[in-house]
Amino acid sequence: MRGTVPRLSLTLLAAESGARLCAIIHYLVRGQLGWLGLTIACLVPGYAAQLLSILWFRADGRAPGCCLLALHLLQLGLWKRYWDVLRAAEAGGGAGEVLAQLGDVCVLRLLEALLQTLPHLLLQAYVVVAVDPAGFIPGVSAGLSLLSLAWALVSYSHFTCLLKPGHLSPPAAVILCLLLWRTGMLGTRVLALVLFARLYSFWVFAVAGVHWLLMSFWLGAQQTDIVAQPCRWRLFNCLLGAVYIFCYINVRPGPSRTRVVVFYAVSTWNVLYSTWV
Repeated sequence: MRGTVPRLSLTLLAAESGARLCAIIHYLVRGQLGWLGLTIACLVPGYAAQLLSILWFRADGRAPGCCLLALHLLQLGLWKRYWDVLRAAEAGGGAGEVLAQLGDVCVLRLLEALLQTLPHLLLQAYVVVAVDPAGFIPGVSAGLSLLSLAWALVSYSHFTCLLKPGHLSPPAAVILCLLLWRTGMLGTRVLALVLFARLYSFWVFAVAGVHWLLMSFWLGAQQTDIVAQPCRWRLFNCLLGAVYIFCYINVRPGPSRTRVVVFYAVSTWNVLYSTWV
């Protein structure tokens, strides 16, 4: 499975980008300029991952030329990284080199998925549920965004498994189960928030804000040492707390069973509170 994960990641990334382009054309043709503008705006946060990719290229001693900068400007920088991983794997490159390249692109893809794919998923899901239930193109775009986001989480988990002693790669059945779990978890959270937004409009931000504060304080109580500086540590907890509105990401070594139970308990309380309100 050395080249399977990056190949699937690149395929899903291409499918998601194609569906997003179709959604943009769909709104443009139908004259829905408001949804068109919001869909295009969802692309902007993705440049954070592109900028970080350029900085990592420079840190690795590869001065980015005009061609590489143009690819990142077109948001194709991660495509280039996946292509480099596939070429290194097919050329029989060293396991350490391939693993390092795979780790970089998995982290960058996860960041891009959380900053760009997730907002696009929420927007298109809201359009399908509240505005145009018969909208085929927004529905397909939302579905592919959900699958791509779930796969970004799975590929990140796959990379963390490869970092363990022995570099054990999970079997295909395990990866499939992880994909189904992540897809179901994300799908239900997105659907719950979209339905709540349809019924109660802007009150959804109050519910999401309460969840975000609870998760951020909980992360701070765990004293995670991923970030050393106090200011950056607080910012990291706040950002990860926002991610925890939708999914759980293990950021600490060791067993995570207790933390997962706490996460699902807070998520269940949030759903019950939203229903009661």
